[in-house]
This record gives sequence, C-alpha cells and structure tokens, in this order.
Amino acid sequence: MTKLGRQLGIGPTDNTSDQRTPRKRLRLIPEAVRESFVPVVPARAVTRQYEWDMTRISPDLPRADGDAIEVSGTLRTADGKPVRGALLEIWNANHYGRYRHVEDHSGLKLDENFFGMGRVLTDYDGTYRFWTISPGAYLARPDIGRWRPKHIHLSISGGPVRLITQMYFPDEPNNATDPMAILMGDAFGRNMGKPYATPDIDVDQGYRFDIVAGGRNATFFE
Repeated sequence: MTKLGRQLGIGPTDNTSDQRTPRKRLRLIPEAVRESFVPVVPARAVTRQYEWDMTRISPDLPRADGDAIEVSGTLRTADGKPVRGALLEIWNANHYGRYRHVEDHSGLKLDENFFGMGRVLTDYDGTYRFWTISPGAYLARPDIGRWRPKHIHLSISGGPVRLITQMYFPDEPNNATDPMAILMGDAFGRNMGKPYATPDIDVDQGYRFDIVAGGRNATFFE
C-alpha cells in the first residue's frame, strides 16, 4: 500500500505560492531506501574577499544609499550541530525597494552603488556574518495594493542542508499582510531578525538570525 504524506493548505497568495503548493498528497519514500535520498552538498564554494560586504560594490567605491546593517547568526541542524563550511548566498532589494534584476519592472529607483548580492561561508562553529543595506518594501501586487515587507533572501547549501529562506524585520507594517508570514502563523518569529546595537562597527544596526534546518523549531523555507 502506498503511504501518503500530509497535504498543505493554500493560504493568501501572491500569484506564486498557490502554484508551488502540491494539490495532492506527497508519496513517502520507502524507509528501506530513504537513507540514499538524504541530501549531502559537498564543499564546493570559495568566496571572494569582499563578498560579505554588500554595502559597497567594491572597497574603493562609495557606500550605497540607506542604512548599513549587519546580519549574523548560526546555521545548525535540528539536533543543534553546527553546519560548517556551508555557503550562504544573499540577495535583497535596495534602500528604495528595487532589485537589480531584469524582471524588476517596479520603476523604483536604482542605486548604482548597490549590487544587491553577496556570499559568505559558515565557520567551524556554524557562524556567519555579512553586511548589507536595509532593504525597502515594494508593491508586489499593484492590482490589489499588496506590499511585501522588507526582507532578505538567503539560499543555503552545505552538509545535510539545502534550503532557501527569508529574514524579516520586526515592527514592519506590511508583515501582517505578507502571504508567507500568514502561512507561518505563530512560528513567524523564527524568521525574524533580532536587533542588536553595533557601537563598535561601521553599520547602523545589527540583526541576529539563527537558522535551524529541520525539526520542530525549523526556520521556514520558500
């Protein structure tokens, strides 16, 4: 008999979440062969010297418009083990809410000093750190007036971990109407950056974002 997994409900949509959600129950991989499906991403990334600092395109160019922030945290498995040498690829909108992407047709202002993408590796303790510009919110659905709150995307691969997630910011007025935040419910706080002061480094604010892959307290993925 074929065993079937749970089926997710479809919540408020931004015209893509409904397309990504399976309509039928997923088939469970038989236990006898399940171990062969465990994802293992070999070490494959070498980052460049300044990819962790997204506030400038290069050290000799001006800093981008807006507030410079630091994001730091740890990457761990469900049982608390650090994931070492994992690659974090980061991207976010600029201060005005514009992505440097050919499909961004918002008409919002581009910042020639902001590329919007960076990469870092976790260290021996699973710790990571990067700088970027605090992103602006943007109008994702003009037809219904739905804004996306400010957020940072992170694609993570390394060891047993492969996920894409987002870090949100506290006290943002558009958090309450974000489709993904609504689907997370009470667990939305796991994807929220926790502010901290940065008096000794050249940024305006810091945010702690600890990422847990799998388990009851998992960080949500896209």
